[in-house]
Amino acid sequence: MSAPSSLRRWLPLLCLLPFAVFFLVFQVAPLAWVAINSLNSPNGWGLGNFEKIFASRFYMQAIKHSLEIAFWSSLFGMAIAILGSYSLRQVDSKLRDFVIAFSNMTSNFAGVPLAFAFIILLGFNGALTLLLIQLGLIEGFNLYSKNGLIVLYTYFQIPLGVLLLYPAFDALRQDWRESAALLGAGAWDFWRHIGLPVLTPALLGTFVILLANALGAYATVYYLTTGNFNVLPIRIAAMVSGDISLDPNLASALSMILVGLMVLITVVHQLLLKRSQHVTR
Repeated sequence: MSAPSSLRRWLPLLCLLPFAVFFLVFQVAPLAWVAINSLNSPNGWGLGNFEKIFASRFYMQAIKHSLEIAFWSSLFGMAIAILGSYSLRQVDSKLRDFVIAFSNMTSNFAGVPLAFAFIILLGFNGALTLLLIQLGLIEGFNLYSKNGLIVLYTYFQIPLGVLLLYPAFDALRQDWRESAALLGAGAWDFWRHIGLPVLTPALLGTFVILLANALGAYATVYYLTTGNFNVLPIRIAAMVSGDISLDPNLASALSMILVGLMVLITVVHQLLLKRSQHVTR
């Protein structure tokens, strides 16, 4: 075998080596460390940390709150993102470019600035809250409750959903709609038999990404509630950096539960995706 052909064979692997090292050091190794330490409890090696979590109403409440907030904010955010992405296809290109650029910017607007902005708008004495109360539309709004956090999470889900779903509408060709109309199909028939089956992989994938985005969100909810609302990321951080409840092994167990939830969601996503592809065929 000549030297140039041998080089062509090994060059892709050499180019992949930095990524492989980075992936092992910053992805696989920390996950393995967390998994091992989650099995280390005061009673020795075993499932003691997990038994403590599932026997505690406090930790189960954190899991419940995280799942509820993630699910509803992802659902609302994706619904609005679907309407927004589809509407962008119907407007002028300059306005479309502006909205996409704005979505790209606001998708990174989180943490302290986002928490401060929502306190100013929707806090107990927020401008929008007081306006809605004066109009008689609401009696009050608690931004620091579960419903308030769902509104907050939905805000930063919408730009991400738009960025993910906007390219998916490229798959819907205009001649398909025209052909369906010529054959007597209405708008509902088109979306039921053509539009939704084509968009299903993108919709399912976007929903999973939004769920992961909400389940792992920490900075915004921490600065908004100063760590007093019971969700998984807050509990994990408190056990790693807290002075009173320092327990990194229990935090590792909670982290593995969070990883397990994401694995379960991903598996369900793949099963639904295969089923939708089978139905469309």
